[in-house]
Amino acid sequence: FWEDNYMDGIREKKVKEITYPGLRRFNGIMGALHFIQAAFMLIAGFTITDFKDAKLPITTDFLIFNGSFLEPDFPTTIEPVVPIAILASSFLFLSAIAHFLIVMPKINDFYNKNLEKGINYFRWFEYALSSSIMIMLIAMFFGIYNLGALILIVGTNAAMNLMGLMMELHNQTTEKTNWTAFIIGSFLGIMPWALIVIYIIGTGGAVANAPWFVWPIVGSYFVFFNTFPINMILQYKKVGKWKNYLYGERGYIILSLVSKTILAWLVFAGALQPTV
Repeated sequence: FWEDNYMDGIREKKVKEITYPGLRRFNGIMGALHFIQAAFMLIAGFTITDFKDAKLPITTDFLIFNGSFLEPDFPTTIEPVVPIAILASSFLFLSAIAHFLIVMPKINDFYNKNLEKGINYFRWFEYALSSSIMIMLIAMFFGIYNLGALILIVGTNAAMNLMGLMMELHNQTTEKTNWTAFIIGSFLGIMPWALIVIYIIGTGGAVANAPWFVWPIVGSYFVFFNTFPINMILQYKKVGKWKNYLYGERGYIILSLVSKTILAWLVFAGALQPTV
């Protein structure tokens, strides 16, 4: 009996080691790591020729009236306008900004009070922006250049992340966890991947000859894409250390840094490949 209580006390102590001041310092460190990488990529994107010239195109499709009925016009290709290196730095900058906001005194008080309620507004709004840029870049590497499709990919992915915010908002008022927002978010999250798979299949042999960096980008992002909902499930199921909401919060922060760092550098390296 005493041994069991002692072990429970040790486990509880380990969980409580994650403190609000500790999280503030952790956010500051993570913000600096994001910022340093982003600044390097942004400078390279403006100063190094190979990175400046690495851009992706945007296309549009409209109907035209030929005198008797409507028919599709040929896709209008806008010259390569999406700078790969600069876009790669953008989602790192967004994360850095979110982390730096959190460590500011008054905002940090707001952040801590909401963590006590089991919610982090900053996380979901930042994810809605940064991860949408990430999935858009992946889609473009597989030839999804259509402006309308890209807008829908960004919007759907942003809505998926905002369902994470809704999950945390909703469950502040429920005695038992309600998974409705999680289920809707999961459905929304599948849609951009469905479109990417269609393009992978549709391009056939062209995919086999895709640049080396494309597959590591897809693989790594897909893996991390699924670790975020797993972290949420563990939080709401209160599995082990996830009984403490702060443990899951730190998990989100680590996953964000690792996923964005890996993807950004793979994309950055890919910018050295010939422009599509």
